Parts: sequence; C-alpha cells; structure tokens
Amino acid sequence: MKTLITLKVNGKRHELAAEANQILVDLLRYDLGLTGTKKGCGTGECGACTVILNDKPVNACLVLAIQANGAEIITIEGLKPPIGLHPLQQAFVEKGSIQCGFCTPGMILSASSLLQKNPKPSEEEIRSALSGNLCRCTGYQKIVEAVQSAGQSNER
Repeated sequence: MKTLITLKVNGKRHELAAEANQILVDLLRYDLGLTGTKKGCGTGECGACTVILNDKPVNACLVLAIQANGAEIITIEGLKPPIGLHPLQQAFVEKGSIQCGFCTPGMILSASSLLQKNPKPSEEEIRSALSGNLCRCTGYQKIVEAVQSAGQSNER
C-alpha cells in the first residue's frame, strides 16, 4: 500500500506516493532522480547515503520515506550554488580529497552540517563529524584538510 507524502527537497516541494517499506535513499534516487545520494551498504555503516534531514545529517538508508513526510531534505545536488561550486566542493577538489567519488556526497553533506554549526572546527571535531562516513581511497587526511580549508574560507 502506498502513502502520499510531501517533502521539500533542495528547496522544491514534492508530493509522492511511497511504499510502506521504501527507504528514503531509494525515493531520492529512483523517484526524484537525485543520484548524487549514493546507496552503499544499506545498513547505516558507510555514510554514502548521507543527506541533511531537517538540518541534521542522516543515513537515508535507515529512514523510511514515510518517516520523512513533511521534512526538509538537502542532497548534494541542493548544496551547489547556481554558479560554480559550493566552498566545500571546491576545497575537496583543491585538496585532492576525491578519488573514486563514491563517498564524496555524504562526506560533503556531513561536513556542511558541521560547518553550519561550527565554522572553524578543530581537526578532532572534523574527524568526529565524519566518523560515520567511510572512504576506501584517500586515507581521510586530505578530506580533513578540505573541511578545514572550507571553514577558513568562510571567514574571509
């Protein structure tokens, strides 16, 4: 049985019919075509599906679509400004923080949430905020440097 839900995704309102067992990551990817949200482990371990749900980073594989009814969601597609890259995206490019790119959207959204609360986090705070996001390629140091750089660029 499907349930009608309403979401605000990346600033745009959507009314959708969701199955009772449909997870948010599937709704975003398959119903809305927002493929920047990656479906990784499906168990909340990797963070590839991280989105911002009502101002908090969540694993979209652990949230049922119907639980998000009435919510505001930001995906990686909604972070990018109309022209150019978001400062975090630019910092990831400049610091060489992107390898295969699979974890990147979740990492950037987790980092964005941190920087919204704390524009100048310590390395320990960055590592803690990103602890739910796994990367198999970069070894994390360049990712931490990118987040530090983006935080510093917000000061200017």
